[in-house]
Amino acid sequence: MSIHATDVKTIKGETISLGDYQGKVLLIVNVASKCGLTPQYESLEALYKEKAAEGFEILGFPCNQFLGQEPGTEEEIQQFCSLTYDVTFPMFSKIEVNGEGRHPLYQQLIAAKPESIKTEAQALKEKLGAKDLLPANDTDIMWNFEKFLVGKDGEVIARFAPDITVADDVFKTALADALSK
Repeated sequence: MSIHATDVKTIKGETISLGDYQGKVLLIVNVASKCGLTPQYESLEALYKEKAAEGFEILGFPCNQFLGQEPGTEEEIQQFCSLTYDVTFPMFSKIEVNGEGRHPLYQQLIAAKPESIKTEAQALKEKLGAKDLLPANDTDIMWNFEKFLVGKDGEVIARFAPDITVADDVFKTALADALSK
């Protein structure tokens, strides 16, 4: 199932179709500004600058569903990302990724990949479980910075747990394979 028919709002409030990204490999990430994983913005931006010319896009979707770690307005989020991490990849309006208000994009992403690739240690999952912060459903987004790799055709290739970074071999291998097709 292709995500290219899905409409989303940019962080500036403009509605666009993900069809605009057809032919590119996408990394879709739910992001937050006040999370222990927020420094991942740095490696995401570095990867974006390195691979954009090869037909790669990162799409950031702010979400405030995890302990209120993205409380700001779209303008505040954009300013934070720009000033703190020099983010140049496309950012979108704040959305919900779990529950009844789950955005249609995330409905599609989760339906396509109900399970994420996790680290062997699963330290984040254990930490969240110890604090009773795991989502009720195993297919739900676990936390901020969960990542979906989408092929040029709009098909979801892989889903990565929040603590899998873009520097991890499992991600780098999947990205290289997607870009080569």
